Amino acid sequence: MNFTQVVQEFRKFALKGNVVDLAIGVIVGTAFGKIVSSLVDDILMPPIGFLIGGVDFSKLQLVLYAASNGKPDVVISYGVFLQNVVNFIIVAWALFVLVKAMNRLQDQAKPPSATPEEILILREIRDSLRK
Repeated sequence: MNFTQVVQEFRKFALKGNVVDLAIGVIVGTAFGKIVSSLVDDILMPPIGFLIGGVDFSKLQLVLYAASNGKPDVVISYGVFLQNVVNFIIVAWALFVLVKAMNRLQDQAKPPSATPEEILILREIRDSLRK
């Protein structure tokens, strides 16, 4: 297989709809993740921290070993974990609402399906028996 064939096959692969759709999905997902992170960090967490006594979640930590002799603290930063859990819940909820709305739009866009022939025949039989 020569270089030209490899390039042609790669181009054919890279320009398939699925690959392009995946790339767009990753880019949009990354941007959406930044928006949600900003929503959580800048809008939601400050009031929540204020309501629980001015606590900044990102600074919550459990010190396992205090700093000494130039060595840093050994800590478990559970506040960062809590922040990421809140981010995940908001992203999951937003995606749920988005998918639900898209499904609703798709259902509205679908033309009503034709009645199967068996049902039509059964209706004719029913109507004939009523007469």
